[in-house]
Amino acid sequence: MNDESALHISQLLRIMRQLRDRQSGCPWDIQQDFASIAPYTIEEAYEVAGAIETQNWPELKEELGDLLLQVVFHAEMAAECGYFDFGDVVIAITDKMLRRHPHVFAEAKGIDTAAAQTAAWEQHKSRERAARQTGLLNDVPAALPALLRAVKLQQRAATVGFDWQSAGKVVEKIAEEAAEIADAQIRGANPDRLRDEIGDLLFAIANLARHLGIDPETALRSTNAKFVRRFAHIEKTLAEGGRSTADASLDEMEALWQLAKAGEQT
Repeated sequence: MNDESALHISQLLRIMRQLRDRQSGCPWDIQQDFASIAPYTIEEAYEVAGAIETQNWPELKEELGDLLLQVVFHAEMAAECGYFDFGDVVIAITDKMLRRHPHVFAEAKGIDTAAAQTAAWEQHKSRERAARQTGLLNDVPAALPALLRAVKLQQRAATVGFDWQSAGKVVEKIAEEAAEIADAQIRGANPDRLRDEIGDLLFAIANLARHLGIDPETALRSTNAKFVRRFAHIEKTLAEGGRSTADASLDEMEALWQLAKAGEQT
């Protein structure tokens, strides 16, 4: 980072302080607190992921700026409360990076692959949890998207051997959970029971993805995009004939869906 970049960061911090000024700031910004801003922080993180997925690099630059603003916003509110400030945030992450990468910054040996670094990272986190005397799963954030949190919980439990031995065993578990859903439907189970069974199935599917080395969130995002793409083909084809989906039967739409699918596979 050059001197100009450092200057712009200082300017951004001043802008946020001015926006939060009780006398001359922006009424909306003044009104916000940690809880009200948190959803925007999550939304901005997803927009960063979306720009990466579409490989839109100018948009990624903008979205990363929006995400940085969220960090600055939270840090300013924390400074107002006397908790910490932006500088403390930078110091904390800097110290963590140095501490968790001794093979880079402290000439520690034996970490020469990404897998080895992942294992070492988890060992560092385990020691930090032990120092804080917290449970193994306690610091997996509850606010994470449920699918992502499922994988992180499973990864954490696996560090102490609480894990399926193979992907095949997880497939068996998925079949078991699907059968329990079918049985619950037959027995007329209440919505709470069905919700629990669906949750168990999704948790097992996330576990299978983890065993296969696949990010389930990325896989589902890809399938969502595929669904949108194929459904758009249905709408476009019908529109070319002066019709809409409201005019078409399920069989017609299914046939167009299969054509779209075949076109992607050629």
